[in-house]
Amino acid sequence: MTNTKSLIKGIGQVSIPVRRLNESADFYRDVLGLQELFRMNNMALFDCGGIHLLLGIAEKPEFDHKSSIIYFNVDSIHEAYDRLCSAGVTFTSAPHKVGDLGTVEIWLAFFTDPDDNVHAIRSEISKS
Repeated sequence: MTNTKSLIKGIGQVSIPVRRLNESADFYRDVLGLQELFRMNNMALFDCGGIHLLLGIAEKPEFDHKSSIIYFNVDSIHEAYDRLCSAGVTFTSAPHKVGDLGTVEIWLAFFTDPDDNVHAIRSEISKS
């Protein structure tokens, strides 16, 4: 068996299939505040803390589906939730605790983008 630990170095890029590229790209740039690296006819690329986020119109039917959930780290989940709500983001859940790691609690709040892809904001809140 190959040692995959030495092969995988982290996440370099995540792709999200979209149907309305410009509306979705504007959402990720203007509402979520990600840095847009470039935009073409069928795709837009963003920087998300060193990981590339690719929004693309599916070129084949097998790629035309809802995306995996991306969990965006935020410093203060309640502040981020309030600011994003004020910007018109549709949340499917309010911030809530989902786990306890001993010294920190994991909090999430799920939202949808213009193409109804589900994502979340995520925060680790210190218990001390």
